[in-house]
Amino acid sequence: MIKFSFIGMSGAGKSHWAEKLAGAGFRVIRVDDRIEEKLAPELAGGGYKGIGGVAAWMGWPNQPTYRDREQKYLAREVECMNEALDEMETAGEEGMILDTTGSVVYTGDEICRRMKSLTEVVYLEAPAAEERILIARYLSDPKPVLWGDQFVPRPGESASDTVARCYPRLIAHRKKLYEKYAHRVVSIERLRKTNPDARAFLEYIDAQARPAR
Repeated sequence: MIKFSFIGMSGAGKSHWAEKLAGAGFRVIRVDDRIEEKLAPELAGGGYKGIGGVAAWMGWPNQPTYRDREQKYLAREVECMNEALDEMETAGEEGMILDTTGSVVYTGDEICRRMKSLTEVVYLEAPAAEERILIARYLSDPKPVLWGDQFVPRPGESASDTVARCYPRLIAHRKKLYEKYAHRVVSIERLRKTNPDARAFLEYIDAQARPAR
């Protein structure tokens, strides 16, 4: 069985499709869950739990604690990716899926190239129409997001307005990196319309996905 890595923005459906393939016999490594485990001592003080709790702990990018917590999150993500790729490398022929975070491309070129050498990297791409859905989802139900230098507020602008304005820039920045490391690029719009089962999803990846640019 083949080994996959699913990459793409938060909310693109990586975990959903990983779960479908888990039902077809694949073993899934969920990086989000592992990061949360490593951050547990930090999260416990505020009673934070789950992916929503991690997002609440990180806070909004305009808050004074955000940058420090962003770096702590990324450090744990680097650890989790290295551990997960070690598992991938020693797993033999077992079918596996690496369900990455949206920020996996910030873990560094060495890790991303190793991921590409050990797995078939599938980028779940959000077309322009879907980007608005991702923005609305982030505003209503935030997930942990590493903004780097892409969050640039204007004087007097609210944090939510800055997010709505800058999120497309964040997507555009990451898109180039996702495409750099992907073997296959698939449209989440197409997946939502057809809603394939696990077998059809694998066939779609194999036969219909366009090569990464």
